Amino acid sequence: MTEKTEKQGTSGAGWVLGAATIAMGLIAGVFYVFACAIMPALARSDDRVYVEVMRNINDVIQNPVFFLSFMGALLLTAASAWQVRGRPYRVWVWAGLGAYALAFFVTVAFNIPLNDDLASTADVADVGAARERFEDAWVGWNVVRAGLSTVGVGCLVRALVLCGAVQRRASS
Repeated sequence: MTEKTEKQGTSGAGWVLGAATIAMGLIAGVFYVFACAIMPALARSDDRVYVEVMRNINDVIQNPVFFLSFMGALLLTAASAWQVRGRPYRVWVWAGLGAYALAFFVTVAFNIPLNDDLASTADVADVGAARERFEDAWVGWNVVRAGLSTVGVGCLVRALVLCGAVQRRASS
């Protein structure tokens, strides 16, 4: 590979890695805001308000902008991991991918089924029981996915820093 080709390859990989970092950062921020503000605020509400607001949140979050970030973080990080194979910072990209893949799994395996269960509670008189089944489990799993996605962002940021160092050395 020529020096010019190497530099262009590193630059293209840097753009994908940067986009992956942004997407993952956005999702980590969503999970963080739920952990630090939304769920503690809702915990102060009565059962009917709690269930109604969570149902509304679960409805409105299913939109193209959220899905672009949620899926984009996984797909862009996977693409970046492929692009940086053989580069010294690849381990950081793979670690970020692993952390986010686990957060993605937690969302799909635990948080979404809890959301679906809450949405299927038809009897208004049963909102207290629905909240009881939902709240502690959902909050706990959200903290797990917030932590994992934050670790993932940290790994991708480290990879970006190292990618920049490689690019600077290649241009010197």
